Amino acid sequence: MNILTKVACICMLCFLALTSAQAQKKGFAFGIKGGVNLSRLTMGDVFTTRYDDAGNPFLGYDGKQVRDNLKQSFNTRTGAVGGIYMRFGRTLFIQPEVLVSTKGGSFDIIQNDTEQPVKKTINVKYSNIDVPLLIGLKGGPIRILAGPVTSFRIGDNQGLRDAFKYYTSDLNNAMSQATFGYQLGAGLDLGSFSLDVRKEGSFTNLASFQTTGSNGGNVKQKITSWQVTLGLKLF
Repeated sequence: MNILTKVACICMLCFLALTSAQAQKKGFAFGIKGGVNLSRLTMGDVFTTRYDDAGNPFLGYDGKQVRDNLKQSFNTRTGAVGGIYMRFGRTLFIQPEVLVSTKGGSFDIIQNDTEQPVKKTINVKYSNIDVPLLIGLKGGPIRILAGPVTSFRIGDNQGLRDAFKYYTSDLNNAMSQATFGYQLGAGLDLGSFSLDVRKEGSFTNLASFQTTGSNGGNVKQKITSWQVTLGLKLF
């Protein structure tokens, strides 16, 4: 099942849920929301052999195989998020959402093929369809909520592919088409408007591979982010 089919199924389920809720009315809300993501990549610190386009180990100035250092950066990237949400219940509620989201981050590759190491920063940006399914508790205008989120990748700037092609021979399987994670946070309802601040983490990897060669390393890259959104209840 491709990504477009999955998105179509999700939209159909949301439509059916909306139709059912309209008939019941009690304890139901539907609205739109939008805001920003502040995200960064995490991957630890890995030393691994670099390979050329022919698949041969890259040799440095001293004639030895190059061992590059791939390491995470604390740099963050700001992206946008927007979509629809539904809420079922009053004090204890369930809140599914369908969002289009842009996220990213950066990491460093320190190349050791010269006498002085050279650091290259790889900037990554990609787009997702995010589907959170949250359970929350509301008291007055304040809400707390948490739950799983599934993200389907629909586009990227090729940053990861261009960087990782020198370290693995199985690039297609190294890049995840979908990831599974969690969201938790709090919200404030003021009339028809709502403000949410959430922390998002990932259980699965955005990219994962065992680098080629006997001296290879295990690269596992995830993403974490903070999300701030403003919502408008339509009914």
